[in-house]
Order: sequence, then C-alpha cells, then structure tokens
Amino acid sequence: MLAMLQNEPLLAALSVGALSLLIGSFMNVVILRLPVMMQREWDAMLKMEAGEQPESRDRFNLMTPRSRCGQCGHQIRWYENIPVLSWLALRGRCSGCGTGIGIRYPLVELLTGVASAWIIWEVGFNLQGGALVLLTWALITLTFIDIDHHLLPDSITLPLLWLGLLINTQAVFVPLDSAVLGAAAGYLLLWSVYWGFKLLTGKEGMGYGDFKLLAAIGAWGGIKILPLVVLLSSVVGVLLAVLLIAFRRHQAQNPLPFGPYLAIAGWIAILWGEPIISAYLGSF
Repeated sequence: MLAMLQNEPLLAALSVGALSLLIGSFMNVVILRLPVMMQREWDAMLKMEAGEQPESRDRFNLMTPRSRCGQCGHQIRWYENIPVLSWLALRGRCSGCGTGIGIRYPLVELLTGVASAWIIWEVGFNLQGGALVLLTWALITLTFIDIDHHLLPDSITLPLLWLGLLINTQAVFVPLDSAVLGAAAGYLLLWSVYWGFKLLTGKEGMGYGDFKLLAAIGAWGGIKILPLVVLLSSVVGVLLAVLLIAFRRHQAQNPLPFGPYLAIAGWIAILWGEPIISAYLGSF
C-alpha cells in the first residue's frame, strides 16, 4: 500500500486530503475546547493557591462531552459531523433549532484538506511530505486559537519545536546544527524585541507564545529562514492592521495577535525560503 501511494502521486494526495478533512474536523474541536480546558486549569490552580477548594465541574476535554449545539443542546449525530458535506447538507444550520453554524468550521476543514493534499502532490508521499502535513495541521490550529484568544498553547508549540529538532536529526529540512541554532535564535530574537519594547514603552508588545512559535519555526527551517519569517510576518501584520483599521473592523488601541502572521510566514519560508532568499540576494 505504501509503495502504491509513493508511486501514485494523485492517489496519495487525494488519500491524505481526505484524511486531513477528518483531522480538520478534530482541529475545530481543539480550537474550541483547548483554551477552555486551559482556563479551567488556571482557575483551579488559582483557587488552590488561595487555599480554596476548586469547584466541581463536569468532565470536559477534547473527547467529552460529545459535540452539541451551543444554543439548544442538540447532540451532533455522526452523519451531521461529516467534514464540509454535513455543513452543506444542513445549509449551515443546526438540525435541532435552526441556529446558524459558523462558516469557519467547514473552512478550517477545507483549508486543512486542500493544503495537505497539495503538499503531498508537490513534495511526495515521503518523510518530508508527511512532516510538512503535520506542521500544517499544527500551524492552522495555532492560528485560529490565537485569533480567538490571543493565545498560543505550550501543548502545541513545544511539541512542534521538539518535533522539528527530531526530524532534522535526519536533516530532512536542514542540518541539525542549523535547526538548533534556529530554535535558539528564534526564541531570543522575539524575547529581545519584547523586552526592548517593554523597557521603552512600559507595555507588552507580544506574548511568550510568539517566542516559542518562532523557535519552533527555526527548529524546522533552520536559522537562515528567520530573517525572512520576521520580515514577512511584520509586513503582512502591518498591512492587515491598516486595512482592518481603515474599514473600521478593528480599534487601533486594541492588540492584534502576531501568531497567525508568524505561522503563515513560517509555512511559506519552510516551503520556499531558499528560492525566495536566493532570488532576493540575486537581485543585488
């Protein structure tokens, strides 16, 4: 089976794409529930530190309770949870009460499936292709959690960092020394920016999760891509902020999450960083 998928790029891409649609459905659960789980843990820790007994709550994790409508409590049946297709069949509404189901759910599934299939088509059904698919799943999940909560969970960023280092023990993307230097430099770079900005303004410009995400990107793509990642993420961030403020979709005094820009820039740099850097240097 593995040999057939390696020799049939279209079949491999379609198979991984179909699997990734299902993964995208689970990623929607992670995006929704992981921040709530973290908040519950923080609340319990604060109460314990204050000498209080944490309040008893129903079990809540990525598997329990089963998915249900937040409006009427209708439990989602298996055939109402088929990626993309169920949303289309239900016309974007709960079958129990007719409340609208956000379009972001099928968009996350579709983005995950299409991006993963494209990677396998372009890179191949091999270790590098599989690693890039895992990276894509993690970056999409982090992007939407950060958009919703201005939060980049350690439970995703740190395993992503270690996975990048482990993969590059085999020099899948870059030599191990470049990966280690990339991880260290990625963290220290934004850590320095954070403290420089805080000393000058007294305000926090970004969170520690951004340091860890750039460290993870450095572990995957090596130290050479870090300037490109920072440049791309900064340019995209500034342009989007200007557009949002111009169209009155965002207040200038409110912070924008930086994680999504890092994730997009990191994904681009890991896939195409070398030709982009070569083309830029070759223009001089």
